[in-house]
Amino acid sequence: MFASLLTIIYLIASVTFIVGLKMLSHPETARRGNLIAAGGMGIAIFGTIFLYKTSTGEHLGNLVWMFAALIIGAVLGTISSKKVKMTAMPEMVSLFNGMGGACAMLISLIEFNHAKNTTIELGHFLAIVLGLIIGSISFAGSIIAYLKLSGKQKDISFKGQHIFNALLFLIILVGAVITYNADVTMAPTYFYITFALAVIYGVFFVLPIGGADMPVVISLLNSLTGVAAACGGFLYNNKAMLTGGILVGAAGTLLTVLMCKAMNRSLLNVIIGNWGGSVAASSNTSAGGDFKEVTLSDAAMVMSYANKVVIVPGYGLAVAQAQHTCHELEKILTDKGVEVTYAIHPVAGRMPGHMNVLLAEADVAYEKLEEMEEANNNFKNTDVVLILGANDVVNPAAKNDPSSPIYGMPILEVEQAKTVIVNKRSMKPGYAGIENALFFQPKTSMLFGDAKKVLQDLCAEIKAS
Repeated sequence: MFASLLTIIYLIASVTFIVGLKMLSHPETARRGNLIAAGGMGIAIFGTIFLYKTSTGEHLGNLVWMFAALIIGAVLGTISSKKVKMTAMPEMVSLFNGMGGACAMLISLIEFNHAKNTTIELGHFLAIVLGLIIGSISFAGSIIAYLKLSGKQKDISFKGQHIFNALLFLIILVGAVITYNADVTMAPTYFYITFALAVIYGVFFVLPIGGADMPVVISLLNSLTGVAAACGGFLYNNKAMLTGGILVGAAGTLLTVLMCKAMNRSLLNVIIGNWGGSVAASSNTSAGGDFKEVTLSDAAMVMSYANKVVIVPGYGLAVAQAQHTCHELEKILTDKGVEVTYAIHPVAGRMPGHMNVLLAEADVAYEKLEEMEEANNNFKNTDVVLILGANDVVNPAAKNDPSSPIYGMPILEVEQAKTVIVNKRSMKPGYAGIENALFFQPKTSMLFGDAKKVLQDLCAEIKAS
């Protein structure tokens, strides 16, 4: 009876994961979808604690430890998620993703320890070792990504690093094979060596990858965590864990492929390309020319009398936490009869969908968000483009400078508009470490200052005009 009821609970949880993931595809239903999926996970957890029985017919023990861990984790998760700023959201995503990889890694370590003195079937061993390798890589890589995104770790690369990484990965696979074929006395030694090498590989895998590619890396690591979790589902014959892992792995993989396509690059090229790393930064550091500034009053007047204004949000908008003020500017211009839309680049910000999340938080209508292809078709009919803290995703060097490290990456072709206004704190280069030739074009004007303060002043000027 308990087993049947638990199977039904796992089935319900699996359905909530699928429904929740579907609802995450639209801002209006995303919050509800997240709650539905979380509710499904909740019933799966408590169903396992109270209904699962071991092979000897006993319920799970150590309930005090389980609930203590649940309470501590819930408190820490709630506090950290409430305190985190939108600018730090990518770091939190990386950290949480790393914790998922760590869980899969620990499951494999524990399960191998339970079975190390017995003959392990090939299927069971594959689930253990794949969970160990993938989980370890995801954990170590996500922690390095967290440190890099938070500015605590710089890009590190050395000559022949990609060859070193490839050889290290090959050694890990060989170690897994040796572990399976070793006798029971030596197998643990080879297993833990494989584990240590997988952690080292995760570190060296992410260390050289440059800033412009970090959104893709985060998506890839997320998919790896899902695959590692699915391995745990195989180990325990847990349908909910298996379904959740497959969904995360598949969604992360598809997102990674789509983002690579949007950047006109292959996944292999992202891994070995080092965009935004020290090499890229030194290859093209000067676009040359003079820039011109625009006053707040002139910028306000140009936008007030425009027919169409397109806002391009970037990381600078997130840093200033100016999304609500940006939405206020949109409403003021709309009341004056100006058509206002937002152009969203797939890899703007520091994680997949960063700008979409930012604007959704400010209640910007989803219909006003234009994807890159649609926006590029409309720029020629746009009077004013207002760029808020975006840099690399509007850099024309990606189209016309073969020596640029971002050459070939599709960009928002804002230079087609009649007037371009760029809000930045300074003329420092973007995350990829290269200067932007757009800032020196005749139709481009610079509006320096903190995005939130500038937008507040623009709103006041436009209201007064």
